Amino acid sequence: MSRATLLVLADGRFPAGGHAHSGGAEAAVRAGRIGDAAGLESFCRGRLHTTGLSSAALAAGAAHGLDPHELDTAADARTPSPALRAAARRLGRQLMRAARATWPSAELDALAAAFPRGAHQPVVLGTAARAAGLAPEDAAHCVAYETVGGPATAVVRLLGLDPYQATAVLARLAPEMDRVAERAAAAAREGIDALPAASAPLLDLMAEQHAAWPVRLFAS
Repeated sequence: MSRATLLVLADGRFPAGGHAHSGGAEAAVRAGRIGDAAGLESFCRGRLHTTGLSSAALAAGAAHGLDPHELDTAADARTPSPALRAAARRLGRQLMRAARATWPSAELDALAAAFPRGAHQPVVLGTAARAAGLAPEDAAHCVAYETVGGPATAVVRLLGLDPYQATAVLARLAPEMDRVAERAAAAAREGIDALPAASAPLLDLMAEQHAAWPVRLFAS
């Protein structure tokens, strides 16, 4: 495993399109559920242990070499919101473009051909991690970090939150990110039927509301 390669994949500057998505934070801010650093931390913790865990396990499964078609079906089943399914496929399509340019591989080419409109983003991320020579644990860590890093960055823009406070939230959540990634990778080693399916119904509801807004800063 190359730590430098892991940093490239996890870097927020990697052109995978994540900067255009708030991970539900924009809707949460408007609803008054996030108004300060404490609210951000609570939101990120909840997202990490629900959709974050499920997505990290899907990515770890792809990096482990599980069938990407079955993983994509599993991702659909774990994403009841049509708006979030569409967002996940848009992000997967964008990540695929960046990954194929960075780590060319037959597996990425095959996945792109099988899902011309985009596979779910965690499945693409795990396949990209595999192409880059990374382990399932690395893929899970990438997802765990982006699960909370995306909302934290978005809230700085949405609320004008002090970026030092947002970064402190991420630092406090770091041990939990490690545990989520470890749990996700362990599940992936047991096969698709063992992958967690933790849900966050409020995120699904807010995503549908957010998708209907005529004006919004973030795509999701």
